[in-house]
Amino acid sequence: MSTATMKPTPIARRAIEDFPSFNLENLLGTVFEPIQGCRVAILIDLADTSQMHNFEFLKDPDLSIQKKAYEVFYQGLKQGVAEKLGVTGGEMFAYGETGGSNLDLPDEAVDVNGNVISLENSVYTKYDLILCISTFSATAPLTASAKKFGFRGATLHGLNDIILATGLAVDYQDVSVEAEKMRLALTKADYFEIDFELEEKQYQLKIQCGGQEAQKSHGLCLGRTPDIANLPAGEVYFVPTGASGKFPMKFDDGTLAIMDVADGRIHTATLVTGDSSLVDAFNHKLKIDPVTGEIGELGFGTQDLPVSGRDIQDEKVIGTLHVATGRSDHLGGHLTPDLFAEKLHATHDDILFSPAKTPEIFVREARMMRGGTTEVIIQDFEPSNYLRDACGRGLA
Repeated sequence: MSTATMKPTPIARRAIEDFPSFNLENLLGTVFEPIQGCRVAILIDLADTSQMHNFEFLKDPDLSIQKKAYEVFYQGLKQGVAEKLGVTGGEMFAYGETGGSNLDLPDEAVDVNGNVISLENSVYTKYDLILCISTFSATAPLTASAKKFGFRGATLHGLNDIILATGLAVDYQDVSVEAEKMRLALTKADYFEIDFELEEKQYQLKIQCGGQEAQKSHGLCLGRTPDIANLPAGEVYFVPTGASGKFPMKFDDGTLAIMDVADGRIHTATLVTGDSSLVDAFNHKLKIDPVTGEIGELGFGTQDLPVSGRDIQDEKVIGTLHVATGRSDHLGGHLTPDLFAEKLHATHDDILFSPAKTPEIFVREARMMRGGTTEVIIQDFEPSNYLRDACGRGLA
C-alpha cells in the first residue's frame, strides 16, 4: 500500500523575486557548454515572413515572442555573449508559422536581407547550435532534423517576461539533478491512475507504462550528440503503452468536455459546457484521423516555478501533470507524421492540469503502481509525501 495517504501540506512556492537575474551567458553556457568556434543561429516563426527583412517584425506589437528573441538572444549574442562563450554567428532567420504544436517546419525561410533561403541547406547544415524561439512549439520537428543533420539546439516557444525571469534564470545543472530524483522515484512504473473531479462528478484515467524507464526533460544538451532541449525544462515523462477511462478536458476558449479513452486513444468527446461546435469538430477529427486521439505522453513537473501563463513553463511546475495526444516520435514513441491521415493533424498537443490553467478541474489524486506497490504521487495539485521524500529539496 501507499506510504503517502495523508493529504500533504501545501509547499511554499517561490516568488519571481526569489530567482537570480536572467543571464544569457549562464543559460547557454550551462545548457550547451558550447564547443569553441561553433556557430549559433536563431529561428523565429512569422505568419508573414517578409517581416523578417530588416527586422520589420519589431514594429508589430502582437509579435512579443519574436521581439524577445531579438532583444534578448540576438542582441545579447551580438553585444558580447557570443565572444564570452567563444561562439560565432548569431544570425536570425524566420520561417512560416505552422499554425500547430510540433507540426513539421517548412524548409523555406527568410534572412534579415529579405533573401529566401533553405533551412536544410543554409541553417541545419551550416550551424552547430540552433535556438528556435517561436509562437508554436517546434520541438518534435527540430529534434528530427537535429538527428538527421547533426546539430544541437533548444526550443523556447511562448517566451515572455516571467519565463525569462524564472524558468530561464535557474541553474540547469540543479534542474537536472532534481529531475533525476523524480525520475528514479517514478521509473519502471507499471501504470498510473489519475482521479479527476469536475462539477462534483468523478472520472478516472488509467495510463499503462509497462515498466518502462522514465525519461526526463532536464534542459542539458551537452557534448556532440545531436539533440534538442525544450526550455524551460523540468519534467519526468512516459510514452504510454495504453490508456483507458475518462477524463475532463478544457478547450482554449473554456469549453469543457469529457474524453472517453479506450485502447490508448480518445474515441469520443462529450460536451459538459461551452461551445458544442468545438466538441463536434474535435469528434469529427477523431473520426477521420483516429491517431490524433492517441495518448502519446504522460508528464509530471519537477520544478518550483511561478505561473507564467504559458504551458511550456507551467507544465514544469511540481504538483502539475499533463497528458498529450498525437505525435510522439520526438519522445521515443512510434507515432510519426506519416501515420496521420492529414499532414496538418500531425501535432503533439499537451493537455495541462494545473490550478491556474484548469481551476474547474481537480486532480484529486494521482497514483503509481509499480511492482505490486501503490504510491500516491499527487494530491490536489500538491506533490505527495512520497514524492517530497524522494525529491528532497526541502519541499515538505
